Amino acid sequence: MEFTEAVLSRHSYRGKYESTPVSREHLKQIMEAGLAAPSGCNKQNVSLIGIDDPALLQRLLAVMDPPTCATAPAMICVLTQHRVAYTDGNGVLRCFNVQDYSAAIENMLLAITALGYASCWIEGHITDADMQGKQMAEMLGVPEEYDLICVLPVGIPAEPFKLPRKRTFEQRAWFNGFPAEIPQRPKNGDAKG
Repeated sequence: MEFTEAVLSRHSYRGKYESTPVSREHLKQIMEAGLAAPSGCNKQNVSLIGIDDPALLQRLLAVMDPPTCATAPAMICVLTQHRVAYTDGNGVLRCFNVQDYSAAIENMLLAITALGYASCWIEGHITDADMQGKQMAEMLGVPEEYDLICVLPVGIPAEPFKLPRKRTFEQRAWFNGFPAEIPQRPKNGDAKG
């Protein structure tokens, strides 16, 4: 798949997955794409754990509520560390772990799409007060200095994508300054998804 096609085809998928396994080779390619992402001050705050063992996957999925990816045949757990990049002129410590893992996740989502799979960035339920990510990290033997921040289910979608309506380019992007007036979304909601 050509790069622009992958970018424009990528959508979050929350449906059921086919039982077809994700090959270890593909899982590694996806993870390598994540690790190739830019990293603030090259601190490389991101680590990944690919899950393709069905029994382990079921144990991890049992922790997740709601079970958004209950039928996914593989998953990637995204870990982050809080390494200080530098101290600014006011003595404030600067860490770019959020930017690092965001870039890594987007790279992996694009690789997942390019390889013909689907996924969804699942972070909210992982990092909420119920500590699902911490429970999953304990199952995986993750040391305390890492946070399990996100999971990406990986698999072939078994259902059609439900595409969200998106605002047009002209409503969200401009050249050489912010416009005096932003075009409104059509009243019938027919903006392309």
